[in-house]
Amino acid sequence: MLSSKVFSELLSKKGFNFYAGVPCSLLSGLIQIVDDNPETPYFPAVREDAAVGLCTGAYLAGKLPVLLMQNSGLGYCLNAFTSLNLIYKIPILVIMSWRGEDGNDAPEHIIMGEINQKLLKTSSMEYSVLSSENYEESLNTACQKIKDGLPYTLLVGKGYFNEGH
Repeated sequence: MLSSKVFSELLSKKGFNFYAGVPCSLLSGLIQIVDDNPETPYFPAVREDAAVGLCTGAYLAGKLPVLLMQNSGLGYCLNAFTSLNLIYKIPILVIMSWRGEDGNDAPEHIIMGEINQKLLKTSSMEYSVLSSENYEESLNTACQKIKDGLPYTLLVGKGYFNEGH
């Protein structure tokens, strides 16, 4: 487990200053911290592809965006990533909760939980699975890919971020 506050502060230190996404209970602690900070705007979206659009526009306006979403929305936003962000090298840091990890979740999350990494690989979207041991290294890798103009995904398992502390 990692403190949502500590991770949000690390994101700020790395220059991330715009957040959009679709709420997810596994990211609720991080979303609450970001939403409570007036220096880092958070824009909730109704679908993940709309959040990709918000983050893309923010990047083009000079911001460094973070997309907060659960993996069930990956299908919605893959077309936006492959036909816009990957082609035109518009980076976004994606923090994606991993619903259905290890087959443990509500039935509607199991299939996406089994295939989300395969979908990311097939779409040429690089990612790391966050752990308490690798979060700094993973974020550094993400920042390098973002400097190269590529989106990067940090997959977050259940219980990784605590509730707003």
